[in-house]
Amino acid sequence: MHLLQKLSVIAVLSMGLSGCAGAAFIGRPVIGTTTLYAATSATEFINEQTRLGTKSGEGCVTSILGIVTTGDATATEAARKAGINRVTHIDHKFENILGLYAKYCVMVYGD
Repeated sequence: MHLLQKLSVIAVLSMGLSGCAGAAFIGRPVIGTTTLYAATSATEFINEQTRLGTKSGEGCVTSILGIVTTGDATATEAARKAGINRVTHIDHKFENILGLYAKYCVMVYGD
């Protein structure tokens, strides 16, 4: 293999392992957007109540290579689908596989 071919292979592998799919969710309260594999969660909001509420809803967005991203992960939509009028708690989940596929979800709890 010539030096130029080796450098090309290294460049392509570096880009592929950089977590491009996870880049679609930069700025969200999750960790691991640019790792080989990530499965993390985080809490964004908890009100003064100590209980989670009787209902829960989830909304997700998926990304392929950071190029095609689809879905609705808004707390408003997740609450609407679950019939929640008063949100008490919001959590987030993030999964990234080799930077090829990423999924971001918001979980809303309330009454």
